[in-house]
Amino acid sequence: MQKFIQFILRGFAKLPLSLIHSLGAALGWVVIFFVPKFLHRIENNLRQSGICSDENILKQTVKQNIKESGKAVLETLLIWFREYSELKPLFHGCKGWQHVEAGLANGKGLIFLTPHLGCFEITSLYYGQFQPITVLFRQPRQSWLLPLITAGRQRGKVILAPANRQGVKQLLQALKRNEAIGILPDQAPLIGEGELAPFFGRPAYTMTLACKLAQKTGAQVLMAFGERLSGGGGYIMHIKSLPSLAIATPTLLNSAIEAQISQCSAQYLWVYDRYKIRQ
Repeated sequence: MQKFIQFILRGFAKLPLSLIHSLGAALGWVVIFFVPKFLHRIENNLRQSGICSDENILKQTVKQNIKESGKAVLETLLIWFREYSELKPLFHGCKGWQHVEAGLANGKGLIFLTPHLGCFEITSLYYGQFQPITVLFRQPRQSWLLPLITAGRQRGKVILAPANRQGVKQLLQALKRNEAIGILPDQAPLIGEGELAPFFGRPAYTMTLACKLAQKTGAQVLMAFGERLSGGGGYIMHIKSLPSLAIATPTLLNSAIEAQISQCSAQYLWVYDRYKIRQ
């Protein structure tokens, strides 16, 4: 059965990105229709953020975000199941690559912080074309998904590290080798792995790992995201350099994430329950 599912997904991944994004936008509306709580969460999170200056802009952003969220789901299948070499035409440049070169020249490694913004699945694969990067990930509850995630994400020079003590050790070792690591900084951590800190004015349980790694190693901190271009046009990578003190605490880390989200707020995963606490 799993082989049959993979066969279907690989066939789907061969569709043009423009068609996949069109289907994804439609999927977003279908999901909202059948699961209205997602619409309420998007609206509430966006209103809480204060990013939208008035109610009309809020409504427009909600509508756009519903479509962008659906695109994020379906484009993941293309990214995971299309041949790695076939992803290259989807990359349309990188703004801020000079920060990567400066960080590597410093010799203490790079900490890539990639929030749930734009196409966060593609950022590590883009970087993995050129340099090794070890990416922290949380293993799925459904065990059958693990080989699919591993095959989709661990390509090129990308290495996956589980979100446990051994995985953190892998991150430290990579930084010692002056390599890059990747972390989703706005992912809700497990109890004992974070602290409450304001995120768009509301307390959110926030990871402490990124802060500790930056302080311990002196690695260059980089905020990164893959902007999704309209019309299935592909992606542009954005990289911004931050001093390690800018994420010295979970509160400062959230402030840096907020600034990043503000650049492209319609493509943030507002449907994600950022304020939950994992048990």
